[in-house]
Formats: sequence, C-alpha cells, structure tokens
Amino acid sequence: VQLQASGGGLVQAGGYLRLSCAASGRTFSPYFMGWFRQAPGKEREFVSAFRWGSGSTYYADSVKDRFIISRDSAKNTVYLQMNSLKPEDTAVYYCAARSGSGYYFDYQKYGYWGQGTQLTVSS
Repeated sequence: VQLQASGGGLVQAGGYLRLSCAASGRTFSPYFMGWFRQAPGKEREFVSAFRWGSGSTYYADSVKDRFIISRDSAKNTVYLQMNSLKPEDTAVYYCAARSGSGYYFDYQKYGYWGQGTQLTVSS
C-alpha cells in the first residue's frame, strides 16, 4: 500500500486548505486512516482519524471544530479540510493507515505512511 499526500502550501491565518491522501496498491481496507503532523523540534502528534468501517471520526482537541476529515471510498482517498487556520498549525502533515484496532491516536501503530506535505500558516 502506498499513500500519497498532497495539498499543503502557504496560507494566511484564518484561511483554509484541504489535504488529500490517496491510497494505492493491493486491496485497501484499513481500520483507521489518520493525519498526523510534526512541527520543527516537536514530536509527531495526532490530528485526526477516520475509522474506515464505521465512518467514525476523531480529532485532537487543538483542531476540533476547525478541521474535518472525510473520505471517498471509491477513490481510496481521505481528505482533511482545515479551516480557521492558525500559525500554530504550521507543520509537516502526514497521512497514515493501519490495519488493526486500538488507539487511533498512537502514531506508532500505523504501518503505512505518506511522504508528508508542508503547511505553513502566516500570521
């Protein structure tokens, strides 16, 4: 399984952007697909996750009510709509997929990763 993330860029504070993560390869049926981010000098942190089977969504407190995760099953693609962006959202964003259940926010349990896409939010 290969994950291809795209959609990052430079945006002003208060703006919006949508990230995409397309999966390709063998039959794709993850348990979770998630988005994580890593800012310079900081650890990778959970942003949002989508439970593939049920459609349940999960968010970090820092992005709740601003970000929306969604999917297009036919395209094996997950999206992260990011609204009301803040400078502290600046980071490299990674999409990931995992096949097992468990803690959706634990990045160490995700076995497939995209290459990362940079988001920079200017103040």
